[in-house]
Amino acid sequence: MSHRIVIAGQIDVAPEKRDAALRDARALIDAALAEKGCVAYAWTADVLAPGRIRVFEEWESQADLAAHFEGQPYRGMLAHLQGVGILNAVTQKYRTDIVEPVYGPEGRPRADFFTAKA
Repeated sequence: MSHRIVIAGQIDVAPEKRDAALRDARALIDAALAEKGCVAYAWTADVLAPGRIRVFEEWESQADLAAHFEGQPYRGMLAHLQGVGILNAVTQKYRTDIVEPVYGPEGRPRADFFTAKA
């Protein structure tokens, strides 16, 4: 069974460098999104922390993520961030075994996994 991989994290840079870091990363983000198996790849500004970039990625498989780590978009991203100056970074990867909508058939948010078999 193939599991999707989700990466979530944060990268801290000097607050005065964050907007340029995001703007100048656009081509790298677009390149990652074009890679096989990339479902989502986003860097966003954290409105509560002036120098923080939030990272969110979703990959169809471990093999697709491994290929990304060997490719130019990832190497370019590392070089870009090193040039900006990383102050701190924390990223985690998660392997999913079930994916379903937050809202159930009745239109209310649900914390339980209502389509999972017990």
